[in-house]
Amino acid sequence: MLSRLGALLQQAVETREPSVDLLEAFIEHWRGITGYYLETTDERVPARCTDIPWRLRQMRDLLEYEQRQRPPGDAGPCLEFLLQHKVLETLATLGKAEYPAGMRQQVLLFFSRVLGQLQHPLLHYLSVHRPVQKLLQLSGDRPGSGTEKEEVQFAAVLCSKIQQDPGLLPYILEGKSILNGRRAPDSPREEDLEHPPGSAASSPPAEPSPPRRDSNLVTCLVGLCRSTKSRVALKARENLLLLAGLSQEAAATCLARGSALCQLLTGHLCDLYGAVPAGTDPADVLAVDRVSWRSQGDGAGDGGFPGKESLAEFLGWLDFLDELVMGAHPLVADAITEAVEEKFFQGILQPQLLQMSELVVLGTTAVLTGTVRQLRSPTLLHRLVLFLLGPHRHPETPGDTPHPLRAQLIDRCDHLCDEISLASLRLFEELLRKPHEHVAHNLVLRNLEARAYLQRGPEEPGPPETDPEEDGLDLEEDPYFTDGFPDSFGSTKNPSPAPTPSGKGRVSEVVNSFLCLVPEEAKTSSCMEEGGYDTYVHDALGMVQACRANAAPWGWPSSPRPLDSCHPGVAFYEGHFLKVLFDRMSRILDQPYSLNLQLTSVLSHLAAFPHPHLHEYLLDPYLNLAPGCRSLFSVLVRVIGDLMQRLQRVPHARAKLLLVRQQLLGLVPGEQMDHTVLFKGVVVLEEFCKELAAIALVKGPPEGPP
Repeated sequence: MLSRLGALLQQAVETREPSVDLLEAFIEHWRGITGYYLETTDERVPARCTDIPWRLRQMRDLLEYEQRQRPPGDAGPCLEFLLQHKVLETLATLGKAEYPAGMRQQVLLFFSRVLGQLQHPLLHYLSVHRPVQKLLQLSGDRPGSGTEKEEVQFAAVLCSKIQQDPGLLPYILEGKSILNGRRAPDSPREEDLEHPPGSAASSPPAEPSPPRRDSNLVTCLVGLCRSTKSRVALKARENLLLLAGLSQEAAATCLARGSALCQLLTGHLCDLYGAVPAGTDPADVLAVDRVSWRSQGDGAGDGGFPGKESLAEFLGWLDFLDELVMGAHPLVADAITEAVEEKFFQGILQPQLLQMSELVVLGTTAVLTGTVRQLRSPTLLHRLVLFLLGPHRHPETPGDTPHPLRAQLIDRCDHLCDEISLASLRLFEELLRKPHEHVAHNLVLRNLEARAYLQRGPEEPGPPETDPEEDGLDLEEDPYFTDGFPDSFGSTKNPSPAPTPSGKGRVSEVVNSFLCLVPEEAKTSSCMEEGGYDTYVHDALGMVQACRANAAPWGWPSSPRPLDSCHPGVAFYEGHFLKVLFDRMSRILDQPYSLNLQLTSVLSHLAAFPHPHLHEYLLDPYLNLAPGCRSLFSVLVRVIGDLMQRLQRVPHARAKLLLVRQQLLGLVPGEQMDHTVLFKGVVVLEEFCKELAAIALVKGPPEGPP
């Protein structure tokens, strides 16, 4: 029967007077729909079992056929009937009433097809704009409803129309005042057909209206982003990206200041963060790979740790906000970033980070580390860095704590609880990996600018005369604490072209200094047939190249600052961060293995940075240090001295040391023995010296690449 009716309709629209026949057919179908509500007696029949879906399809086809038969921009009789008799308003009311059951779905499909296929600027008519607003009021606020697919399709059509004419956005976002029967100050009128929004004859609102929390296109899309149906959520997020990326400033201003976009996005972020269980193991948090906002639901039901799904949802939404900020108009990006900083960073993270509860601090630090790893947007990353470290760039002084959160985070790298220290060190390593110059400058470089760690004197130091590996040396008489070493490596105190060791020769001296720092009786790697030194060089090359790539835009100098341009007499202070790292490094023989690995990883990352002052301070064994100053190499020398004294008091120390290395490699069962912590510290110390030697080899002299 439907086939025959379709054939009859096709025959009717192909007659010689299509305009009259098309209109009659259109009116007939509309009367058939309205007549259903007058004649039906069984309210339980769903809409799909009536002739309403078919009649709506016929009305759509008639409108599309009419459009093809008329010049562009010319409204035909069917379209005029649709507008004048408020057909869309009636349909929206029927959809809101959801009578018969499933009517809302049919209405959404009709609206989407009509608005999407017709080229006429329908949204400029109040008789179209008003029912569109009514449908938006019904969409996006009921997660799990049966019409999510149709709702997101309807919203996508509206976003497509706004992309073509960004001037529509302020009007589409207007909702409450129209639905209450009052015309919004800037809502479209019927005569807007002649002067549509965005045209030369139409002036945009001078000031954006206050943010609205009533349902509109933005609230609909954000609500659909929370859908459990991955395709629906993905489509909604893609359309939010489209809206945020509009280039027209008036549209961006309306979206940033005249809508609840920022509050809704940030509110959902805070809700998802609150859903992550407080007792989640930091190791589990950091084991989660970087989450993409396009992979919604991938962490569900995979047998992971409790709370993994909640964590994945939080990181996925954070990744979406990150993507949104990167692609948004600057006004929108700044507004979202400001809201995230105010509501999430300061409103939630800061109170938790400053708490005394170790459990809260541990979990928050771990999730914060995942947050840092997740961010790619320069705007959001900049806000997070300033939130954690503060804006200060002047050299530090002992006891100076202008940014309490920074001081607290650094102090926790040397916390009584080793787990908190480990989590804090991981956080700082993740920060150092980010392409943001302020991190390295705020933590370390600002204290090395004046090169006050160098001893200034008229005499030129001579070459080293003693063997740094010689047993029985008193630490204070160790050659690395004297002023008797050449200052040529990494220093420009005497930049004369005299034939002094340089280039590969200078680098080889530095490499050998680190490789020979651990005495032979404390070395065990040569007995294990491991990958050899080439493995360290390969890893160092990757780290140095990554650091160079990040630092390329920062304009760092290629050589150290001349001493004559530095202010003399400035007392050197390595800064809070390096002080804590050096203090922990001096206790490497008494700390847990995992903590030592993380500590040396942070120091290795600092040494890999291409700034000449960092290179000099961390990788030059021959520095002529000023009185009371210490460098990384001097700290290591003291640790080696302490190590040799301890090993002399341990029977069969070398055999036990070799056994511990085998246990760490999984070659033999891990059995408890005396001095296990000490021996594990020795293993880490040996590996760290190799890492530093490899980094020095890859970087070459500070004046340029190797």
